[in-house]
Amino acid sequence: MCGICGELRLDGSAADLETVSRMLPALARRGPDHEGQHREGPLAFGHRRLSVIDLSARSHQPMLDPHLGLALVFNGAIYNYPELRHDLIEKGYTFFSDGDTEVILKAYHAWGEACVERLHGMFAFAVWNSRTGSLFLARDRLGIKPLYYSLDEYRLLFASNTQALIKAGGVDTAIDPVALHHQFTLHGVVPAPHTLLRGVRKLPPAHTMTIASDGKSTMRRYWRLTAQRRQPDLSQWEWIEATREALESAVRKRRTVADVPVGVLLSGGLDSSLLVALLVESGVDDLRTFSVGFEDAPEERGSEFEFSDQVVERYATRHRKILVPNDQVLPRLPEAVEQMAEPMFGQDAVAFYLLAEQVSKEVKVVQSGQGADEVFAGYFWYPRMQADAGSDLERFARHYFDRDHDEYLAMVAPDYAGSDHTAELIESLLAEPGAEDYLDRVLRLDVTTLVVDDPVKRVDNMTMAFGLEARVPFLDHHLVELAAQIPPALKLREQGKYPLKAIARGLLPDSVIDRPKGYFPMPALKYVRGDFLNMMSDILNADACRRRGLYRRSYVEKLLGEPEQHFTRIQGSKLWHLAVLELWLQRNVDQ
Repeated sequence: MCGICGELRLDGSAADLETVSRMLPALARRGPDHEGQHREGPLAFGHRRLSVIDLSARSHQPMLDPHLGLALVFNGAIYNYPELRHDLIEKGYTFFSDGDTEVILKAYHAWGEACVERLHGMFAFAVWNSRTGSLFLARDRLGIKPLYYSLDEYRLLFASNTQALIKAGGVDTAIDPVALHHQFTLHGVVPAPHTLLRGVRKLPPAHTMTIASDGKSTMRRYWRLTAQRRQPDLSQWEWIEATREALESAVRKRRTVADVPVGVLLSGGLDSSLLVALLVESGVDDLRTFSVGFEDAPEERGSEFEFSDQVVERYATRHRKILVPNDQVLPRLPEAVEQMAEPMFGQDAVAFYLLAEQVSKEVKVVQSGQGADEVFAGYFWYPRMQADAGSDLERFARHYFDRDHDEYLAMVAPDYAGSDHTAELIESLLAEPGAEDYLDRVLRLDVTTLVVDDPVKRVDNMTMAFGLEARVPFLDHHLVELAAQIPPALKLREQGKYPLKAIARGLLPDSVIDRPKGYFPMPALKYVRGDFLNMMSDILNADACRRRGLYRRSYVEKLLGEPEQHFTRIQGSKLWHLAVLELWLQRNVDQ
């Protein structure tokens, strides 16, 4: 897990290492163990390394292979790299290192662009081919690892976060109206290729992009998720057993690949608790687990310790419980927002940030339960959508959109008003072929598009802010492909995630399995009052916010006047949405 960046000149001039030098400090927290640079004609690479696999200097990056004429920067982890290495050795390749980085380099030489189809893991990487003068960019199937870029007629810039691109200079940071509509309708999700900034784009998941020597770029999608039944269909218990096998493989055989200890972020919910159970049952000794909690509010508890404690007691993990009072949250909130590659509305972003700070002092790699709710239908809105009537879009929008288009128009200044961009996008994605039932279409949309820019991006940004690598077994693409075939009715049994609940019986206390779906609670950002209200008022009334002119003042004043009255359909604070977006702009763009 690392931070990568680079520049490719398209105007015939040589690359400037000074550009890379300006980007690297914005990536330093992602890779505290080593910094490297490389320049070759029109190409310059930069890299910050977090050493997890092959801790030696032989796996430092940028990695060069002069014999093959290739150079590489890579962020992520390839779980099947030992098998690929064996295959490549049989083809005649020799290796100078022991990690997964060099395997990608050799795999690209052996199989070209199709190498990504053989990689099992999470990745974003760039390969420079000095012999053809072309640059190859790739991102993993579920978009677990980020890859942002800025492309014009003069150059291509790429990096692991938007902050690095901004630091490079010359990037258009004006607000993208289409992205803004997505941001406020899909609770912080801006699907690729858009970002909130007009001059910054992101490579979509499961895509590669090749920039040829003449500057022409070609994008290719190399993987698609289908959600259709097997023929013949499996019985209920055959589906559960197949899910168990795929999950055990994802947890044990893949996500423990590391040369450093691996822990678990234990929220106390079913997903992370099941990861603990499967790891211990597979023979992992001395497992380290970590939980975080916050102050209660009258309406909502601030921790789930009562459930995580039961899992710790059953499996005797080496556990650390972190309780963060509100007077410690508020001073740290701006720096957490500053570490977001894009503004995120999820209240648990700050929770992950503060948790990662403490966890990174003890381990470099953790497993986390993100993705299970989207893959196995765990959220409360799925059965409501399923039971509703109307078109696919109408059923989805009524239970998921944060704001209807009319409210959006009442919120933003006239310069940002336009058509209902989000409805148009969601309708087209739901209509794509390869999904059998309505809920199949919804879950496929969630897993391939929405989850990428909500919980997955949140976990990556907040953990990597402290050089902590987070792995997400529930988004193993083999497990995801299997789960997409499971009949929706089976997933929705017992309030959702029935296959996981069936697997967990006997491994976890029934109280953990049968509890209502919980979230990483942080009540102070949902029920906004006191010092938190004062902070949001200061942000939205600041000169910078007024000059920007993004929001209609009447809408801002309505939310500030009734801070605890305006919630989205999935119970997010609309006031927090406005404040965190503006704070992100002040901390990352206005500087």
